[in-house]
Amino acid sequence: MGIYDHVFAACYHRWTAASERAGLAERRREMFRDLSGRVLEIGPGPGINLRHYPPAVREIVLAEPEGPMADRLERELARSGRPGRVVRSPAEWLPLEDGSFDHVVSTFVLCSVTDPVRVLDEIDRVLRPGGSLVFMEHVRSDEPGLARWQDRLHPLWLRFGNGCHCNRPTPRTIEASRLEVEKMRPDRMPAAVALVRPMAIGVARSPD
Repeated sequence: MGIYDHVFAACYHRWTAASERAGLAERRREMFRDLSGRVLEIGPGPGINLRHYPPAVREIVLAEPEGPMADRLERELARSGRPGRVVRSPAEWLPLEDGSFDHVVSTFVLCSVTDPVRVLDEIDRVLRPGGSLVFMEHVRSDEPGLARWQDRLHPLWLRFGNGCHCNRPTPRTIEASRLEVEKMRPDRMPAAVALVRPMAIGVARSPD
């Protein structure tokens, strides 16, 4: 675990604060409004989403592979008073039972995992039939000019963003998975640098 991993974990809230105030927090609340039952969140970082889960969610399992983030996450979960636990595991290999969750949440995670195809397979595995993946992700821009800049600056952003791929075509990857896309819309991250401004927000379900 490098020094920058600790710095990234410590500064994440500050780096995202402007976007949260400018409308990202409201998008999170809207995404989570209908969640209930047992929820798995992959790559939750320091726990920004915790305050947005509605009372109908009875248990939250948080799968976080990065040690410094997981340390902060455990403290945030304890402070929140929400029932749940932290699992120190990458999303590609979840030590969780098949069909054991009503929902899986992914916010800005598929851009940084090593193998997004494998992650989507794991999400489908742990969801109950008809359960949903609720996602908000950085994506490759549909604007050719910005997409070219994402490609050019990708190596630099990959290091600064601690593994974030700003040019991943995540919507196509989700559509090609076993999950069935129920709805998906393009959006723009407020108060963010152009490379990570394009987003996709949506819901995909595990087949019945």
